[in-house]
This record gives sequence, C-alpha cells and structure tokens, in this order.
Amino acid sequence: MASVLDVNPAVTVTPGAGDPPVPYYEAVWHEPLEPGTSKPAKQRIGKAWLDFAGRDERGRPLWAKRKGRAPEGYFDERRAMAAAPDAVLRWRDRQSERAHVPTPAETITVRELAHEWFAWLRDVRTAAPSTLQDYGYMLREPGTAARRGPKTSPGRLMGRFGDAKAISVTPKAVSLWLRDLDGELSPKNVNKHRDLLHAIYAYAQRMDTYNLPANPVGPTDKRRQPPPAHVEYYEREEVEALARSAEQGPHRQPRGRKSPKHRGPPTPAPLSARQRAAQSEEARLRRDEDHRDADLFRVLFYTGLRLGEIRALRWRDVTFDPDMNGAMFQVRTAFSAGLEKPPKSWRARTVAAPKPAAEALARVSQRSRFTAPNDFVFCGRRGQVLSDSAIRRRYTAARDAAGLHPVNLHGLRHAAGSILAQGIDQVYAASILGHARVSTTDRYTHGKINARSIAATNAAYGVTDVPSPADDD
Repeated sequence: MASVLDVNPAVTVTPGAGDPPVPYYEAVWHEPLEPGTSKPAKQRIGKAWLDFAGRDERGRPLWAKRKGRAPEGYFDERRAMAAAPDAVLRWRDRQSERAHVPTPAETITVRELAHEWFAWLRDVRTAAPSTLQDYGYMLREPGTAARRGPKTSPGRLMGRFGDAKAISVTPKAVSLWLRDLDGELSPKNVNKHRDLLHAIYAYAQRMDTYNLPANPVGPTDKRRQPPPAHVEYYEREEVEALARSAEQGPHRQPRGRKSPKHRGPPTPAPLSARQRAAQSEEARLRRDEDHRDADLFRVLFYTGLRLGEIRALRWRDVTFDPDMNGAMFQVRTAFSAGLEKPPKSWRARTVAAPKPAAEALARVSQRSRFTAPNDFVFCGRRGQVLSDSAIRRRYTAARDAAGLHPVNLHGLRHAAGSILAQGIDQVYAASILGHARVSTTDRYTHGKINARSIAATNAAYGVTDVPSPADDD
C-alpha cells in the first residue's frame, strides 16, 4: 500500500447528525491502486470549530467560523490540515484489517490443536496404547462418563482452555491453572498436565504445523516431586512361598460371603454321572490354572519380563537349553491397553533365563493343548491371552495368603533388576531388562544390603576386625 507521502489529502467540512447538523472535518484524497489508477477515499478527522449559518438554495449547510481558539476535541482548518496525514494512516490500517484473512494459527482453538496433536501422536509417532490411553483421559471433556461406574471425567485441561484460541493463551493463564491444580492433584500429576500442554504447544511451534511464536507453558514452574520410593522386592525364598500359595488357588476362596440361613446342614442334590465328570474336569482345569499362575510368577521373577511382555510370549520365542540349565527368550511384542505392539523400548531383545525359569516353562509345556509355535506360553482355557487385571488379582490373593509384606506385581521385575544389577555387568543387565538407558538400571543397584556389600564397605574404611563373608558359617 502507498505511503502517506504518495497522496496530498485535502480537508472538507461535512455535516453530521442533528438539527442543526454538527460539522466535521474530513480528509479526502485519491488512493493509488495499480499503476495509473486510483480511487476516491475519505476519513473523518474530528469536530470542526464552526457554527451552522443556514443553508444555500440547494439545501446544503453553510458554515461560519466561530470566535476564539478551538478547544480540546475540536479542529480549526489549520489543525485539520495537520491531522489529515494521520487520518489517511487510520483509513489504510482499517482497510488492511478488513482485507486480512486470518491464518489457521490465529483461529485454531486449544481443543482443535489438542485433537490434532493426539492424532499425530497416534498415527505418526505410533505411541504406546497405554500412553494414548493416559493422554486421552486427560484430554476428555468435563463430565464425560467413565467406561465403568458412575464417575465422570473432570476435564481439567479442556474445561480451562478448550474454547480459547491457542495463540491467545499466555504464560500467566497457564501458571494460574497449574496453581488451581495444586489444590487437588499431587505434584506428579500436576506435572503430567503441564507436560501434556507443553507437548501440544511444542507441536504447534513446528514450521510444518502452525509456527506459533512461543510456548506459553515454557516459562511456568515445574512442581518439585518427592524422590522415587525405595525399591521393595522379594527374595527368592519369598517368591517360592508366593508360588506355593498361588498353587492353592486362594483367589477362589469366597470373601465376606455369609452362608444362607437354614435349619441343619444342607443336603446336596445327587449328581448324575455326567455332572460328576464335568465337576471333576472343572476341578482339574482350575488346578492347572493355579499351577500356571504359580509358574508365571516364577518366570516374572527369574527373567524380569514386564507383565505385558510375558502375556505376549509365544512358544516360538522360547528356546530351551539341551541340558535344561536355562532357556532363551525372544521378546518381540507386548500387550498394552489391550493391543499387541513392540516392547516399551521399541526393540526386540533376547533374555537369558536361569534354570528355575526353564523348569517352570517346561512344566507349562506339558499341557495337552496350546503348545504350537504361535500359541501363547501363558494362556487361558481357550488359548486366549490372559487378562492383566485377573493376573494382578490372583497375585494379590496369593501374596496375602502367603503372609508376605505388600509388594505389587511389578515388584517381581524390580527384584530381578536388583539381583541382576548387583550380580552382572550393568550394560548386560539393562539389555536383559529392556532398558533403553543404563541410567534406568542404576536405580536397582541401591537394593538390599548383603554381607558382601558390608564387607566391601568395611574394607574401604580399613576396618579389619570383622569376619569376611567367606568366614561365615
């Protein structure tokens, strides 16, 4: 658009509303367009310091100069001429605003941006199903019904920012939102919401998306989280006690059920031969399931596999040592949020299992069905993949029945990690456990102190009046 110097605006007086009409000064000029062309333009300057003096024969108003100096808010002809260039600029700014077509970055809302980011995370980045499930929950709308039960989603992010234009969200608005979350969530969960919004805006800052100039989450404070809890795990003897407890099927025992009131002991109805056979077969199947659960817990302890990985383990992935001194696993896939996918590190790995794990697998392989290469090693009655929630319930029941201190199912993996990290090279331990970084395995080096660790510490400080582990009876 042309600069102010390209035109020479004139000043005219035009009548406004009212009777008599109120006079106004206007700037008038020809606005240049294409070379050699122009169009008439005008822009009001302000009230004129003039009096209405009647009308001419055509009915047009006549004006007369008012006495005195023009007060603030009024213009005489000299002031109007000086203000005419500014009026031209105002007219051009208004024309630019009218001609401006908003870009997608200026119109997209946080809700639309979040959904686009989620689709990119799912389809392009192929995030783990459990990750998508977690983020999907945090991106729900307020009041969304839960899949189970009467609860509804709080929709904290969408409730605060969903309708806002993404470019209009400021660091102060994000900081106030995080402070509101401090009153209802733990620091860890506040940081999860902060990280989610930060990731959404980081996606919007990319040049191939919306090229937003700044991420409003960046300047906000990350909450201080408590240090990781001490790694609790079972020793080998405790795991064997857990397995023996699982073999008894404690999860099948009724809890808190009152027997119906009746007079005298109930008289069982006589069973037919077919019913007795079915009852016997059901008892055998349940016994096999209980022993399967016990061996599953043993394999988790001796290999450090994740629950999703052992659920996806197939017989084609297992190779037994000829002398049954151990076995090798190929961990290719894992179940996450009901879907089979690559392992957490997105890399297949080989796991060396010790003799107790090989013996447990050998017992499982003796079943009459579902031992083909593509069958699951640990499966249900119909060969289907086991439910992770059912495995956790059975583990908890067996643990409580064995009288063990409470350690969750993932503690079996912690136990394997602690034993491996303190007994073999950490790089090798990380490869067995499927850790992408050796620093993750470092956490397991601070496990329970044994006699050898105490002896090494005494030796480091020059303490000699203690027996060495080899001297212990």
